[in-house]
Amino acid sequence: MKSPLSRFRTMAIICGINLLILIFAYLPAKYIFNLVEDYRFLIAVPIAHGYFYIAYILTVLQLGVQKRMNLLTIGWLVLAGTLPLASFIAERKIVKKYS
Repeated sequence: MKSPLSRFRTMAIICGINLLILIFAYLPAKYIFNLVEDYRFLIAVPIAHGYFYIAYILTVLQLGVQKRMNLLTIGWLVLAGTLPLASFIAERKIVKKYS
């Protein structure tokens, strides 16, 4: 990936997919079905999400500095990584604006 925009696009999609897996698969498996104690490999989902979200924040900061975004826009992009589907919407808007 050569440009910060392509890195942002990739990280927004990865972070968004991982957040959806975390919310709609891991959390019900843990709190409704109590499967995490039996299937210890499921703990990798929130750990991976933590690392992906940190990488997402770093790519947002890199893109924000390169494109000279204001702090409010950068803050909204960082928050978009915390809401399901918001990173997909933010990714489409940013790619459309800066392509």
